[in-house]
Amino acid sequence: MKGILGKKLGMTQVFTPEGNVLAVTVIEAGPCVVLQKKDQENDGYEAIQLGFSDKKEKRSNKPEAGHAKKANTAPKRYVRELRGIDLAAYEVGQELKADVFTEGEFVDVTGISKGKGFAGVIKRWGQSRGPMAHGSRYHRGPGSMGSIQANRVPKGKHLPGHMGNETVTIQRLEVVKVDTERNVLLVKGSIPGPKNSFVKVLETVKK
Repeated sequence: MKGILGKKLGMTQVFTPEGNVLAVTVIEAGPCVVLQKKDQENDGYEAIQLGFSDKKEKRSNKPEAGHAKKANTAPKRYVRELRGIDLAAYEVGQELKADVFTEGEFVDVTGISKGKGFAGVIKRWGQSRGPMAHGSRYHRGPGSMGSIQANRVPKGKHLPGHMGNETVTIQRLEVVKVDTERNVLLVKGSIPGPKNSFVKVLETVKK
Protein backbone atom coordinates (compact mmCIF):
# COMPACT_ATOMS: atom_id res chain seq x y z
CA MET A 1 0.00 0.00 0.00
CA LYS A 2 1.23 3.50 -0.84
CA GLY A 3 -0.39 6.93 -0.73
CA ILE A 4 -0.02 10.67 -0.42
CA LEU A 5 -1.94 13.71 0.82
CA GLY A 6 -2.94 16.55 -1.44
CA LYS A 7 -5.29 19.35 -2.38
CA LYS A 8 -8.03 19.41 -5.02
CA LEU A 9 -7.30 22.29 -7.40
CA GLY A 10 -10.24 21.82 -9.78
CA MET A 11 -11.17 20.03 -12.99
CA THR A 12 -10.03 20.27 -16.60
CA GLN A 13 -9.86 18.04 -19.67
CA VAL A 14 -7.09 16.31 -21.58
CA PHE A 15 -6.94 14.56 -24.94
CA THR A 16 -5.76 10.99 -25.46
CA PRO A 17 -3.47 10.07 -28.40
CA GLU A 18 -6.59 8.67 -30.10
CA GLY A 19 -8.27 12.08 -29.89
CA ASN A 20 -10.74 11.24 -27.12
CA VAL A 21 -11.39 13.86 -24.44
CA LEU A 22 -11.15 12.92 -20.75
CA ALA A 23 -12.50 14.90 -17.80
CA VAL A 24 -9.81 14.93 -15.11
CA THR A 25 -9.39 16.32 -11.60
CA VAL A 26 -6.17 18.19 -10.81
CA ILE A 27 -4.66 17.24 -7.43
CA GLU A 28 -1.67 18.99 -5.89
CA ALA A 29 -0.03 15.86 -4.43
CA GLY A 30 2.61 16.78 -1.88
CA PRO A 31 5.22 17.47 -0.93
CA CYS A 32 4.29 15.56 2.24
CA VAL A 33 6.55 14.93 5.23
CA VAL A 34 6.62 11.76 7.32
CA LEU A 35 5.92 13.12 10.81
CA GLN A 36 5.85 9.83 12.72
CA LYS A 37 6.25 6.06 12.36
CA LYS A 38 3.89 3.92 14.44
CA ASP A 39 4.75 0.28 15.15
CA GLN A 40 3.15 -2.76 16.73
CA GLU A 41 5.26 -2.58 19.87
CA ASN A 42 4.51 1.03 20.87
CA ASP A 43 1.14 1.76 19.25
CA GLY A 44 -0.50 -1.62 18.62
CA TYR A 45 -0.54 -1.16 14.84
CA GLU A 46 1.74 -0.14 12.00
CA ALA A 47 1.31 3.15 10.14
CA ILE A 48 3.07 6.29 9.05
CA GLN A 49 1.75 9.76 9.80
CA LEU A 50 1.96 12.25 6.93
CA GLY A 51 1.63 16.04 7.06
CA PHE A 52 0.74 18.33 4.16
CA SER A 53 0.60 22.13 3.72
CA ASP A 54 2.66 24.25 6.11
CA LYS A 55 0.93 26.17 8.88
CA LYS A 56 2.26 29.36 10.49
CA GLU A 57 4.09 28.74 13.75
CA LYS A 58 1.93 31.26 15.61
CA ARG A 59 -1.25 29.44 14.51
CA SER A 60 -0.13 26.10 15.95
CA ASN A 61 -0.08 25.07 19.59
CA LYS A 62 3.00 23.77 21.41
CA PRO A 63 2.24 20.04 20.97
CA GLU A 64 1.80 20.53 17.20
CA ALA A 65 5.00 22.54 16.91
CA GLY A 66 6.99 20.06 19.00
CA HIS A 67 5.65 17.10 17.04
CA ALA A 68 6.68 18.70 13.73
CA LYS A 69 10.07 19.71 15.11
CA LYS A 70 10.96 16.04 15.65
CA ALA A 71 10.63 15.59 11.87
CA ASN A 72 12.61 18.82 11.28
CA THR A 73 9.70 20.51 9.51
CA ALA A 74 7.01 23.15 10.02
CA PRO A 75 3.59 22.37 11.59
CA LYS A 76 1.11 21.01 9.04
CA ARG A 77 -2.52 21.88 8.30
CA TYR A 78 -3.53 18.40 7.11
CA VAL A 79 -2.29 15.33 8.99
CA ARG A 80 -3.39 11.76 8.24
CA GLU A 81 -2.14 8.21 8.76
CA LEU A 82 -1.46 5.54 6.14
CA ARG A 83 -1.78 1.91 7.22
CA GLY A 84 -0.76 -1.32 5.52
CA ILE A 85 2.60 0.05 4.41
CA ASP A 86 6.20 -1.15 4.65
CA LEU A 87 7.63 0.77 7.62
CA ALA A 88 11.21 0.01 6.60
CA ALA A 89 10.74 2.04 3.40
CA TYR A 90 10.08 5.29 5.29
CA GLU A 91 12.00 7.49 7.70
CA VAL A 92 10.82 10.35 9.92
CA GLY A 93 11.38 13.62 8.06
CA GLN A 94 11.31 11.95 4.64
CA GLU A 95 9.55 13.92 1.88
CA LEU A 96 7.01 12.30 -0.46
CA LYS A 97 6.07 13.82 -3.81
CA ALA A 98 3.68 13.10 -6.66
CA ASP A 99 6.09 10.60 -8.22
CA VAL A 100 4.97 7.92 -5.74
CA PHE A 101 2.37 7.16 -8.42
CA THR A 102 2.85 6.51 -12.12
CA GLU A 103 0.57 6.99 -15.12
CA GLY A 104 -1.92 4.17 -15.59
CA GLU A 105 -2.17 3.25 -11.88
CA PHE A 106 -5.53 3.25 -10.10
CA VAL A 107 -6.17 5.10 -6.83
CA ASP A 108 -8.85 5.61 -4.18
CA VAL A 109 -9.45 9.26 -3.25
CA THR A 110 -10.98 10.26 0.11
CA GLY A 111 -12.27 13.75 0.90
CA ILE A 112 -15.05 15.71 2.62
CA SER A 113 -18.04 16.15 0.29
CA LYS A 114 -19.62 19.54 -0.35
CA GLY A 115 -22.14 20.57 2.32
CA LYS A 116 -25.63 21.19 0.97
CA GLY A 117 -27.36 22.42 4.11
CA PHE A 118 -30.72 21.20 5.38
CA ALA A 119 -32.52 19.03 2.81
CA GLY A 120 -35.81 17.12 2.69
CA VAL A 121 -36.18 13.41 2.05
CA ILE A 122 -36.78 13.82 -1.71
CA LYS A 123 -33.47 15.59 -2.32
CA ARG A 124 -31.51 13.82 0.44
CA TRP A 125 -32.68 10.23 -0.05
CA GLY A 126 -34.34 10.22 -3.49
CA GLN A 127 -37.84 9.44 -2.19
CA SER A 128 -40.94 10.02 -4.33
CA ARG A 129 -43.54 12.67 -3.61
CA GLY A 130 -47.25 12.04 -3.10
CA PRO A 131 -50.06 13.05 -5.50
CA MET A 132 -50.13 16.81 -6.08
CA ALA A 133 -53.88 17.10 -6.69
CA HIS A 134 -57.34 15.79 -5.66
CA GLY A 135 -56.92 16.73 -2.02
CA SER A 136 -54.30 14.12 -1.12
CA ARG A 137 -52.75 16.58 1.39
CA TYR A 138 -49.53 14.57 1.23
CA HIS A 139 -46.84 15.96 -1.05
CA ARG A 140 -43.20 16.02 0.13
CA GLY A 141 -43.40 14.45 3.60
CA PRO A 142 -40.98 11.84 4.98
CA GLY A 143 -43.60 9.07 5.12
CA SER A 144 -44.47 6.59 7.87
CA MET A 145 -42.31 6.53 10.98
CA GLY A 146 -42.60 2.73 11.24
CA SER A 147 -44.52 0.40 13.56
CA ILE A 148 -46.62 2.04 16.27
CA GLN A 149 -45.84 -0.81 18.68
CA ALA A 150 -42.17 0.16 18.92
CA ASN A 151 -43.26 3.66 20.05
CA ARG A 152 -40.07 5.18 18.67
CA VAL A 153 -38.45 6.06 15.35
CA PRO A 154 -36.30 3.09 14.17
CA LYS A 155 -32.58 3.61 13.62
CA GLY A 156 -31.63 4.45 10.04
CA LYS A 157 -35.04 5.92 9.16
CA HIS A 158 -34.65 8.31 6.20
CA LEU A 159 -35.60 11.76 7.44
CA PRO A 160 -34.83 15.40 6.54
CA GLY A 161 -31.51 16.72 7.82
CA HIS A 162 -28.01 17.96 7.05
CA MET A 163 -26.98 16.79 3.57
CA GLY A 164 -23.36 16.40 2.48
CA ASN A 165 -20.25 17.46 4.45
CA GLU A 166 -19.26 13.87 5.17
CA THR A 167 -16.27 11.66 4.39
CA VAL A 168 -16.59 10.10 0.93
CA THR A 169 -14.22 7.74 -0.92
CA ILE A 170 -14.27 7.32 -4.70
CA GLN A 171 -12.58 4.05 -5.67
CA ARG A 172 -10.51 2.94 -8.66
CA LEU A 173 -9.81 6.22 -10.44
CA GLU A 174 -7.12 6.10 -13.12
CA VAL A 175 -4.03 8.32 -12.88
CA VAL A 176 -3.94 9.91 -16.34
CA LYS A 177 -0.80 12.03 -15.89
CA VAL A 178 1.89 12.74 -13.28
CA ASP A 179 3.59 16.15 -13.41
CA THR A 180 6.67 15.78 -11.19
CA GLU A 181 7.85 19.36 -11.75
CA ARG A 182 4.66 20.89 -10.35
CA ASN A 183 3.77 17.97 -8.02
CA VAL A 184 0.42 17.44 -9.72
CA LEU A 185 -1.67 14.35 -10.39
CA LEU A 186 -4.36 14.28 -13.09
CA VAL A 187 -6.99 11.74 -12.07
CA LYS A 188 -9.76 10.59 -14.41
CA GLY A 189 -13.23 11.62 -13.21
CA SER A 190 -14.43 13.66 -10.23
CA ILE A 191 -13.48 13.43 -6.56
CA PRO A 192 -15.26 14.59 -3.36
CA GLY A 193 -15.10 18.13 -2.03
CA PRO A 194 -14.90 21.74 -3.24
CA LYS A 195 -11.84 23.37 -4.79
CA ASN A 196 -8.84 23.76 -2.48
CA SER A 197 -10.10 21.04 -0.12
CA PHE A 198 -7.69 18.44 1.25
CA VAL A 199 -7.82 14.83 0.03
CA LYS A 200 -6.06 11.54 0.72
CA VAL A 201 -4.92 9.52 -2.31
CA LEU A 202 -4.25 5.81 -1.77
CA GLU A 203 -3.36 2.87 -3.99
CA THR A 204 -6.70 1.25 -4.85
CA VAL A 205 -7.94 -1.76 -2.87
CA LYS A 206 -9.80 -2.99 -5.99
CA LYS A 207 -6.93 -4.59 -7.86
